Formats: sequence, structure tokens, C-alpha cells
Amino acid sequence: LAARLHSSRGIRARVIGADLADPQAPARILAETEGTDIGLVISNAGFNIKGMFETKEPSAMAKMLTVNCHAPMQLAHGFIPRLKARGTGGLVFTSSVEGLIGCPYSTAYSASKALVVSLGEGLWGELLGTGIDVLTLCPGATESEATAGMAGLDLQPAAEVARLTLDNLREGPTFIPHPRYREMFDKLRSGPRRETLAGMAEGMRR
Repeated sequence: LAARLHSSRGIRARVIGADLADPQAPARILAETEGTDIGLVISNAGFNIKGMFETKEPSAMAKMLTVNCHAPMQLAHGFIPRLKARGTGGLVFTSSVEGLIGCPYSTAYSASKALVVSLGEGLWGELLGTGIDVLTLCPGATESEATAGMAGLDLQPAAEVARLTLDNLREGPTFIPHPRYREMFDKLRSGPRRETLAGMAEGMRR
């Protein structure tokens, strides 16, 4: 990818391999980018665990929390002082529409992405007036390695999500890029929570 970017766009890219399931990975990324002028930080890594909560392996859930929650929190903590020092920049956190409400049969993932929403919204408030834009992206089903081969999903192209994210970077704190998911989750969150969750659970059981 780095070679293609250079040959087709003249963009110089530096690749740092890191497994964000390792709690020390964010510190290593911060150390290896020390002194590099980085104006936009995009925290996009994450994965999902679906199914009955009690049937999932505790070790898998712990790994998911490290990738989905620990990594963006630690990376933001390290990069914010650098962004403040340069006087301008941006932070993008990829959450999910499932982080906007507790989703049955996706409970642990939904909880992890709720942390990302709160992290992004809180930082958006803290960084007002600093020249640093913060946007928490809440996509629905998106073209990616995770959704490859899945049938019946209204997948939004990844390039479209990226374009809309950059177009709306200054319109934080949160952004749902797909109009259908935006309408769906606005409706879900506006109704009585008990009835909403019961209906979602029943739909998943079917």
C-alpha cells in the first residue's frame, strides 16, 4: 500500500507494524512517531464479537477491549499534546452505530464502542477553541475485511465513508455516515428504551 501510494500519488508513507491487542503497542507507536509532524490521527482499528454474551470467551472479550478501548484512549492521550503544540489538527475515532445503544447479542462490542463515543464526545468538548477538531465516526455496515462475504447487508463503500468523514470533520462531535442507519438509530434512541431493547432482542433471536 505504501508503495502504491508513492507511485500513484507521490505520497510518502511510513509503515509501523503493531498489534493493538498488545497493551504496549500504543506506547511503541507514540515512541516511533516522536518528532514526526502528524496533523490528523485516525483511530480506526477494532473488531466485533457477536452472539450470546455468556458463550463468548473471556480472553476474546479482553482482547477486544484492549483493541477497541485501550488503544484509542492511549493514542489520543499521547497525540493531543503534539496536536496542541502545532496549533491545528484533528482526531477521528471510529466507533459504530452499535455504540449508540446497548445492542443485544452484540453486547460486549456495543459496550466497547459506547466507550469510544464517550471518549470522542468528551474530548470534543475539552478541545473546543484549540484548533483541534474531534469527530467520532459511527458507521453502519461498511465494506471491509470484517464484512467480506456477508450476505444481506447494505454495505456502504469504505471510500465513501472516508470521504464523508473528512467532509464532516469539523461538524463533531459524532457523525453517522449512512442516511439509513442515521434514521434507524435516531428512531431507536427516541423511543422507550425497554420496548426498543426488547424489540431488538426479539428481532435478533428470529
